[in-house]
Amino acid sequence: MNKKQKKWLKRILLALALFFTVMALDELGVLAGIFGEPGALYASFALYLIPYLIAGHDVLLKAWRNIRRGEAFDESFLMAVATIGAFAMIFFPETEPHMAEGAAVMLFYQVGELFQSYAVGKSRKSIAAMMDIAPDYANIERDGAIVEVDPDEVQVGDIIVVKPGERVPIDGVVVDGTSQLDTAALTGESVPRHIEVGGEVISGCINMTGVLRIRTTKLFGTSTVSRILELVENASEKKARTENFITRFARVYTPIVTLAAVAIAVVPPLLGMGAWAGWILRGLTFLVVSCPCALVISVPMSFFGGIGGASRLGILVKGSNYLEALAQVDTVVFDKTGTLTSGTFGVVGVHPADAIDSDQLLAMAAHAEAFSDHPIALSVKKAYLDEAPADSERIIDQARIEDAAEESGHGVKATVDGHAVLVGNDKLMSAHGISCPDCELTGTILHVAIDGAYAGHIVIADTVKDDAAQAIADLHAAGVERCIMLTGDREEVARSVASDLGLDEYHAQLLPGDKVEQVERILDSARGNLAFVGDGINDAPVLTRADVGIAMGAMGSDAAIEAADIVLMDDKPSNIARAIRVARKTMRIVHQNIVFAIGVKLLILALAAVGIANMWLAVFGDVGVAVIAILNAMRAMNVKDC
Repeated sequence: MNKKQKKWLKRILLALALFFTVMALDELGVLAGIFGEPGALYASFALYLIPYLIAGHDVLLKAWRNIRRGEAFDESFLMAVATIGAFAMIFFPETEPHMAEGAAVMLFYQVGELFQSYAVGKSRKSIAAMMDIAPDYANIERDGAIVEVDPDEVQVGDIIVVKPGERVPIDGVVVDGTSQLDTAALTGESVPRHIEVGGEVISGCINMTGVLRIRTTKLFGTSTVSRILELVENASEKKARTENFITRFARVYTPIVTLAAVAIAVVPPLLGMGAWAGWILRGLTFLVVSCPCALVISVPMSFFGGIGGASRLGILVKGSNYLEALAQVDTVVFDKTGTLTSGTFGVVGVHPADAIDSDQLLAMAAHAEAFSDHPIALSVKKAYLDEAPADSERIIDQARIEDAAEESGHGVKATVDGHAVLVGNDKLMSAHGISCPDCELTGTILHVAIDGAYAGHIVIADTVKDDAAQAIADLHAAGVERCIMLTGDREEVARSVASDLGLDEYHAQLLPGDKVEQVERILDSARGNLAFVGDGINDAPVLTRADVGIAMGAMGSDAAIEAADIVLMDDKPSNIARAIRVARKTMRIVHQNIVFAIGVKLLILALAAVGIANMWLAVFGDVGVAVIAILNAMRAMNVKDC
């Protein structure tokens, strides 16, 4: 609890203590013994008024201010009229006094309001933690000393220093140092991430071990942490249709039930159907029951809890309307590169000829490519270095290399350990009169020849993300009918990826405009909503067109993140199914609360109208229903089972 809630709780506890003390004195006949009759009645009135005012003075003030502003019809007004009316029944001698019920209604209403405040505060914790990722400063080296500056002052290309325990203030690339990064606040991932020279770092992470020097690649205003904070701040502005309906419903409902309560209190006595006191009491009871607190509180809170729970998983939802739309998704369309695949080249196969083993083939190719900065060359060298035995450290020994040269568009040639080595495509092999076989794997084929003889080939391809196949399986398990991939890549590459991942459809060799047309066609055949998942600038139009746009947040482009409705901060496609499950759970809770609150309200309203329900039942119909609905809404924050 915060300071305000603690003060609120103390006030309620004091009022409750006084209330039960007065009730005990009244029931035990102490007041009657001291003041006699009817003195005991007026003493009871005065004594019950004390806990009533202690607990509810702020509600009365709020109701008065709203009346002065012309905004009378809200829950504060209903509570004020109903409770003041209960106390006013003392002026009708022929009726039983109802001061206790009036004080109880206000007390329990305040208990419900405090409970709501606490529940909302709890649901905000995950989002509040997200808001704490904003750094207060950045360290820059000046004249051999480290100086703290405002992050806004740091320019692209500046070198910043991040010490152990500090947050990375701005996105960049590590130029010196190794460390472990805590990315939990951004991605929900509890395992620290290892980072070294050349690794990309996103702002908001906590540096855990070593000192890092980072060359910034973005300004603070466009860095990951700033984008996240902007998304979080704007999320509450975009309300779901259900949430908007409840707001509109309350605006219409409250004046209607107020007029109905007046009619119940006034019309029957005027028609001679009974005493004024009895019908006024029915009207007051009707007012207490009619308060729409349960709906007005629990529905927005359910959405807020769902958004907060999703953020704990590293899933940022820009508004409750997108959470509602996500719950109805039955078709998910993926971009390939950077979404289902890593977007970087990697060695996926080494196929040596009979006279050489795979390690030797990779070693000769890596040394021949030693002086090349081509992405394919870099992937070969990385594969050679990464496959070193655990007890040794590999290097590319340039002393072993002579006469290295690049043949543009074909590959490279070099002398390695005195052997003439050719590494390149089939055109390079053909130019040197060397025949090369086909390969069953899809990707870029890098052929290797040593001393004029074919030595084997290496397959380079964009590697599929580790969890991509699981993501598709999880989506199917979650009830998504179609998982489709759109890509500008070659047909054979798309076919291979689609087959490996278990996709239902794929469309290859598409331009950005073609993707929009494909999505339009898929939308026409989709029964539910369509979600598109992408990461690049070229995906922005499709993200906007889809019912729900989902972007990769860690390494995705600014344009994609801006256009998307939901952002995955850890770039894991497997979190899409989790996001859908969170959304559907949230909507189930919302619908449960609506049905429960309206059902119980209508039942007790009917009982109150015919005089069966008393004030105590009215208290349950208002506060009790609200508390139960709030408890149910809090379940949306629990995402462990999603």
